[in-house]
Amino acid sequence: MGTEHIVRSFAQELQRLSNLVTQMGGVAEAQVEAAVKAVTRRDVGLAAQVMQADARLDAYERDIDAEAVRLLALRQPMAQDLREIVSALKVSADLERIGDYAANIAKRSLALAQVPVVRPAAGIPRMGRLVEAIMKDVLDAYIERDVDKAIAAWERDEELDDLYTSLFREVLTYMMEDPRNITPCTHLLFMAKNLERIGDHATNIAEIIHFLVVGSPLTVLRPKNDGSSFAVVSPADDPAATNLREAPVVDMPDDENGPSDAG
Repeated sequence: MGTEHIVRSFAQELQRLSNLVTQMGGVAEAQVEAAVKAVTRRDVGLAAQVMQADARLDAYERDIDAEAVRLLALRQPMAQDLREIVSALKVSADLERIGDYAANIAKRSLALAQVPVVRPAAGIPRMGRLVEAIMKDVLDAYIERDVDKAIAAWERDEELDDLYTSLFREVLTYMMEDPRNITPCTHLLFMAKNLERIGDHATNIAEIIHFLVVGSPLTVLRPKNDGSSFAVVSPADDPAATNLREAPVVDMPDDENGPSDAG
């Protein structure tokens, strides 16, 4: 009876840890949605709320870290139980970064709201809707421990990269056409990059779900189609026009863990 009680108690503790991660995911998802709305509606009040609410995600991450360390120390878990705890730590770290990117988008929307609207701004809600869909599927997959759903969301990162590259080119064109577009377009570039990075962290979570359920890392290379690193802008014969082309693509190390926009 004593052993059964210990096993049941441990299972309840693992479930409580998983619930914390799920709650944190819901907050992160809401933060991203609100940040995109703040840009679309030019709503400085909503942007301020997003920035202030980032502290909630930080608090969730601290709680998850503390609970995970406690379980590791007291329960000495193995196999699936150990994967549950390690995965919770990793997912919470990705969710915290997603919150940071959402706050960055909200912060830049304050500057964007002070200048005239530029047409490429319409690309932000398009990217936002796709990011929100990927995040929803990934978080649902975590709750359901559904590897197939996680992989399906993981594969959509390529679609997000396509949108980002397209917006990147459009924004560069507007900057070349009229110097007055430089300020708003610069903020749009940072926003778009933040959304692209949110997508990367969501696909990180999908890979963690694969590890959690299957017990091994996902060995297939992540589909990437971000051509922005190779886009080159050169003036055409007409000084008022621009010619966008892509430099030859070469094998480069993934910069996924590189510095983020902290501005």
